[in-house]
Amino acid sequence: MSPSTALLTDRYELTMLDAALRDGTAHRRCVFELFGRRLSGGRRFGVVAGTGRLLSLLRDFRFGDDELRFLRDERVVDAATLTFLEGYRFTGSVTGYREGELYFPGSPLLTIEGTFAEAVVLETLALSVLNHDSAVATAAARMSVAAGDRPLAEMGSRRAGESSAVAAARAAYIAGFGATSNLEAGRRWGIPTMGTAAHSWTLLHDTEEDAFRAQIAALGIDTTLLVDTYDIRTGVETAIRVAGTGLGGVRIDSGDLPTVAAQVREQLDALGATKTRITVTSDLDEHAIAALAASPVDAYGVGTSVVTGSGTPTAGMVYKLVARQDAAGGWVGVAKASTDKGSKGGRKAAFRTLDGGTATSELIVVSDGFEALEQAAAHPDARPLQVALVVDGEVDAAHEGPKGVESARAHHLRVREELPVKALALSRSDPAIPTVYVDATPAAAAV
Repeated sequence: MSPSTALLTDRYELTMLDAALRDGTAHRRCVFELFGRRLSGGRRFGVVAGTGRLLSLLRDFRFGDDELRFLRDERVVDAATLTFLEGYRFTGSVTGYREGELYFPGSPLLTIEGTFAEAVVLETLALSVLNHDSAVATAAARMSVAAGDRPLAEMGSRRAGESSAVAAARAAYIAGFGATSNLEAGRRWGIPTMGTAAHSWTLLHDTEEDAFRAQIAALGIDTTLLVDTYDIRTGVETAIRVAGTGLGGVRIDSGDLPTVAAQVREQLDALGATKTRITVTSDLDEHAIAALAASPVDAYGVGTSVVTGSGTPTAGMVYKLVARQDAAGGWVGVAKASTDKGSKGGRKAAFRTLDGGTATSELIVVSDGFEALEQAAAHPDARPLQVALVVDGEVDAAHEGPKGVESARAHHLRVREELPVKALALSRSDPAIPTVYVDATPAAAAV
């Protein structure tokens, strides 16, 4: 049995629940929405990631004996709330953007419908997963765009927490990376793994030549030799002398990479190793990768930058109540009105408008009740963005596990083709397409 995820939450979720059970509002039907007010870091688009992970974590959102004992001992909630939590099961519904989908300011990435009691407690879990994974995926997508057809490998586990490293590898793969160095990510999510040797391997041996010979004896001549432990030019010469001109590749992890890569390519060709590939690493980000576009580089390995969102470690998403039933059972749109932190009330349906296959806007239809969900026929030329993820408490397993990851990766690479050219630039800017709201409430339609 998987460990409970119920305490991966903030205390105020449970204190609100406690108070709502006391005043009778806990069982009001509500609609919560997870969205970003803006794109963090001046990015031109965002990438949804973490959805499949969240759905699996939702399965394990249960309050067992240990969790209930902690809440009782710490006097977080009263006895009646403990009884409620003992039988907690999410029985509501979740719709949202498919994992790997692009998003923009205001995009309703997740819509959670249920009672206040069962939906409010999911806020922290949902945000912690999607804020982290989407930040990594967005950075990874920018790196993938910059790399073009050259393969990318994620190798940042040593620069992240042990669990976030696995999640980051997953998010990077969805957004266009081809492999990871993290074995747990490979085991859990089916991501191809890679890795040969570090500088310590060369330093272990009496000479660089001894290290290279031992590596080739173990892995064959298609391996990649790290040639910059000492002198790069000598390292390349030694590598080809030991492996022959059929050596699979060399890796460069230091120096002025454009200059060094050109020199290494020239040296390899002069030695007859014209098919030996050059992989570069060394603190790469999307800007460094773009600067290497004209260099004779065959592949990139990215560590710190991708697992930390390339300077934007969170996507800045929020989780807000946007609609609820009133005492008479009617639906009411509700919204926060704080300066610079406002939200837009109402249930929403989202579409991507396209012109010749290129995205032109994020169209969001809003209503207090269910009118927004009936708008697909009114927008036949726009692509619907939301799918059912949870129905009456039952998770759609198609989004989970390795198959879910492959599906998300394929979807991302497909929809990225819809981006306008200006979205592919790496400079800070406004979102690549505008977010357009349409009011579908009957009163608005009658005006």
